[in-house]
Amino acid sequence: MKVLFLNGPNLNLLGKRQPEIYGTTTLADIEAQVRQRAAADGAEIEFRQTNDEGQLVTWVQQAAGSFDALVINAAGYTHTSVALRDALAASPVPAVEIHLSNIHAREEFRHNSIIAPVCKGQICGFGNASYSLGLAAAISITSRNG
Repeated sequence: MKVLFLNGPNLNLLGKRQPEIYGTTTLADIEAQVRQRAAADGAEIEFRQTNDEGQLVTWVQQAAGSFDALVINAAGYTHTSVALRDALAASPVPAVEIHLSNIHAREEFRHNSIIAPVCKGQICGFGNASYSLGLAAAISITSRNG
């Protein structure tokens, strides 16, 4: 089983950006934690990060045939990107939406995820554990489908 983790804008700044919200762990640290979990679960993972909306769309489109599931932290594009939503809707690869913070407990504009309706589910508010929970969800949904 292969799972693609997609990370959107500003996640490259984890560990430095608003540590009171996102903590002090870097994206590389999170990736290392998820790699350990994936190895224990017999899954292969690939982590990618971009600040570019179009690149996220391209990666979603290219996932079919190479990955069994997507785990996506679209960051700010969660609330704004119709293009990303459309790419996820068109993809045969099931997706799990994740967030480090609880987007429903934050600013009003963050409460609405336009990608949630085209994902299998959403995990938010568990900090770094949101990524491991996303992996577990991806494994679960692909096991049920195949």
